[in-house]
Amino acid sequence: MSGQTGANQPRRLAAAEHGLGTSDVDPDALHLMEQLRSAGYQGLLVGGCVRDLLLGLTPKDFDVATDATPEEVKQLFRRSRMVGRRFRITHVRYGRNIFEVSTFRKAEAEAQDERRHSDSGLILRDNVWGTLEEDAFRRDFTINALFYDPETEEIVDYVGGLDDLENRRLRFIGHADVRLREDPVRILRAIRFVAKLDFALDPAIEAAIPETAEQLAAIPPARLFDEVCKLFICGRAEAAWAFLAPTPLRSALFPCTSPEDPFVRLAMRNTDARIAVDKPVTPGFLLAVILWQDYLARYVELTADHKPAEARSGAAAGALGFQQEIIAIPRRFSQFVRDVWSLQDRLERRQPRSILRVYEHARFRAAYDFLALRADAGEPLQEAADWWTRFQECDRGAQENMVETLRGQKTAGEGGSRRRRRRRRNRPKQAQADSNG
Repeated sequence: MSGQTGANQPRRLAAAEHGLGTSDVDPDALHLMEQLRSAGYQGLLVGGCVRDLLLGLTPKDFDVATDATPEEVKQLFRRSRMVGRRFRITHVRYGRNIFEVSTFRKAEAEAQDERRHSDSGLILRDNVWGTLEEDAFRRDFTINALFYDPETEEIVDYVGGLDDLENRRLRFIGHADVRLREDPVRILRAIRFVAKLDFALDPAIEAAIPETAEQLAAIPPARLFDEVCKLFICGRAEAAWAFLAPTPLRSALFPCTSPEDPFVRLAMRNTDARIAVDKPVTPGFLLAVILWQDYLARYVELTADHKPAEARSGAAAGALGFQQEIIAIPRRFSQFVRDVWSLQDRLERRQPRSILRVYEHARFRAAYDFLALRADAGEPLQEAADWWTRFQECDRGAQENMVETLRGQKTAGEGGSRRRRRRRRNRPKQAQADSNG
């Protein structure tokens, strides 16, 4: 495998070659690794933080790998706790920071002493401890298997990750189809890294997408929700959707969503823009957009036999219930989606008597953004969106004037409709017959 120098000898890059130093690392992470070394253990940075530092990006987290077991790490650090069963790690707290400390794990071929895989190849457990070298080879992507030793300031690469970083390509360690059978969710991680880093995807990974899409059905819906959130809240949602939408993965995750829906694409772009300026985002908004067409189709079908309010409620329950079978949506987000959908009709109709109640609703701003985005996507809603934009920019007195003006327009329009209906009723029968052809 590329990146090795001799039999199982890692490629080591000195500080002068890679340009990083301990000043680039979170001081608390440095102190944590120093504590590990003082207790006789190894402690190195690993994964995304090393990758991002080498790419000139700011790491979100600093993860640590060690030969200390989770129990030993917990004993060493008072403010720590072990988490996970399938993949047991230790969270160590420094002030507001929480560092993920993982124990070196044994490579696949060396870990036959306990049942780690299902019959289909899915990893059941990954808690067989190993060495630094073994830990490198059991990680997923080459670019995520780089270690930084703060003591020597060297980058340690057993798997060719440095070459792949230089060539901007995303590649699994080992055979792509085997790694994806072990954990099909890795395909979503692959798309996230391709979108986030603007890397090329290894053709072997791309070829495995159809089979992997089918295997996602074996993943717990709650875990899929977490991975989908990471995919779309990474700051590169539009690029991630552009890659995912035309593939069988979109059908596996969101079977009722069209890959060409411009509303979804605009929402992804809007989410990226908000993240870029540190504005809050919520998965609930994107879910409301992604499931909107399914909700509308169900609503139209239900209006034949139900009142509008009942049809809206039933359509929301149907769309969310169907999606819940694939991706578990926590109640706080599913209620968010329901609220945004239910407010759309009230925002569109702008009934004067309910304007202030709508405006004071806890989900008004999200529902307004949803309406404006629908208008941008081509729905004939620009007039309503512009009215609500102006309404928010006014003080209370001006808002009341806008409501009165709207009431007058509604009254005049209703009066005109009533007069037209009366004139039609009063016309001679022959004239009416002629007008009906």
